[in-house]
Amino acid sequence: MLRVMSRSSAPGTSEVLRAHCAAIAKEEALLREGGGKAGHERQRKMGRLPVRERLSHLLDKDSSFFEIGLWAAYKMYEQWGKIPAAGVVTGIGNVTGVPCMVIANDATVKAGAFFPQTTKKVIRAQRIAFECSLPIIYLVDSAGVFLPMQDEIFPDEDDFGRIFRNNSVISAAGIPQFAAIMGNCVAGGAYLPVLCDKILMTKGSGLYLAGPSLVKAAIGQIVDAEELGGAQMHAEISGTVDFSEKDDPSCLKRLRSLVALLPEARESTSNIPKETSKPAKAPDTIYNLISFDGQQNYDARDLLATIIDANSMDEYKADYGKTIVTLYARINGRPVGIVANQRLQVRTKKEGIQMGGVIYSDSADKAARFVMDCNQTSLPIIFFQDVTGFMVGRDAEESGIIRSGAKLVNAVSNSMVPKITVVVGGSFGAGNYAMCGKAYDPRFIVAWPTARYAVMGAAQASDTVFAILARARERGDKKAAHEELEELRAKVKQSYEEQTDIRYGAARGWVDAIIQPHETRDILIRLLGYVSRPMPKGHFHTGVIQV
Repeated sequence: MLRVMSRSSAPGTSEVLRAHCAAIAKEEALLREGGGKAGHERQRKMGRLPVRERLSHLLDKDSSFFEIGLWAAYKMYEQWGKIPAAGVVTGIGNVTGVPCMVIANDATVKAGAFFPQTTKKVIRAQRIAFECSLPIIYLVDSAGVFLPMQDEIFPDEDDFGRIFRNNSVISAAGIPQFAAIMGNCVAGGAYLPVLCDKILMTKGSGLYLAGPSLVKAAIGQIVDAEELGGAQMHAEISGTVDFSEKDDPSCLKRLRSLVALLPEARESTSNIPKETSKPAKAPDTIYNLISFDGQQNYDARDLLATIIDANSMDEYKADYGKTIVTLYARINGRPVGIVANQRLQVRTKKEGIQMGGVIYSDSADKAARFVMDCNQTSLPIIFFQDVTGFMVGRDAEESGIIRSGAKLVNAVSNSMVPKITVVVGGSFGAGNYAMCGKAYDPRFIVAWPTARYAVMGAAQASDTVFAILARARERGDKKAAHEELEELRAKVKQSYEEQTDIRYGAARGWVDAIIQPHETRDILIRLLGYVSRPMPKGHFHTGVIQV
């Protein structure tokens, strides 16, 4: 331990003062080493970076980091060993030019466990962030509460639970919160990331209310950590994780990309890389993806690659709710959120095969959460409609499809950010509502020549009418020959086909314009310029006027 000069030994010279300050600086350098060489090596063996290396990847190069609470827990818990900086790093630094509060567990110190001062330090950082309206980034790598001291950590108003209360209040205030799970996140601590706006998780990390040992003790179930709460499970089955990342560097790179979407970052054009001003694929390649009859399946990502800036795609919950694609991107440098129907047949861990163009419960839940998140960060949303409707049948009803659909419709209805809808294919039934049809106030709604509007497809409609009339015939309600029913079916089908033609809808004002597919990007660039203008505010106002 370095010796710091006592005040009684100082003869008042500047040299002594300088020596004292230098000694303090050296001790601070030791505190920043956390658990030391052994702890750092342990992190690397698990394929993880030490906390301050994580910060070097996250924060802007050559920008300052104002650290808060470095001396927390200093000499306070010596019966348990050294607890440098209370096992957590907190401070303010720039991420893509945006000042952010960073709260990062140091797993080299008692596996990142929470001591009383750890909790108080985190709460203090949250309060500063709240009062200064700073986005918060949590780098989570903690074993949870330090159990021998649980009575001093767990129950009071300034203890562990207050952190999660603050998460909720901060989110309600519209202050962005990002959580990256980069190691352990167990027990009550699991609530922290789930109460944040965006959740990232690296391979090999764990997120669960109880670990494998406790689960076995509590309910006798034997399950390994990955199956219980690994990144793949949460990305593909529970849907809890928004971004699943292979390692620390890719996770931190994604975090920077997400912070760059915030309004503060968008105000500076210096944050927009020049090489993203063109799409990854030529707009003309759209015609290789779609067919006139709408029967050809395609990957929504391939379609979007002809429209959004190259290398700007950050897909949200990519492995969950796969029949809707949700992602953050840029179009000519402007950040946007995108909700698009996926036309490929997909396979999910939970539901098995799902049909393209159909909205299932998991995809509706995902899209609803995404719409809410875009509103939290003031991102315009572009909807790409090619939807046959919501899934039907016993399994769908048991999954709560009506409840999930209502959730999505509610989110779209109450969305306050600018919305633009592009109808690229079918727009059928309640799928039209969920994907921001005309009744849901898109600032602009445009359609491709291949677009089709109706309650249901022509084939389904004619089959439904035929079945109704056939049953009536069998009951004797109305006599009709089989030939007459077939003729009626053909008429209904022809009428539906005429009415689903997008020109029929355009004539009635259902869309603002029919656009050429290869011109979609250029038109969206123009429309985004219009919707990004500030809303008019009334200034002159009178009450009762005497005449």
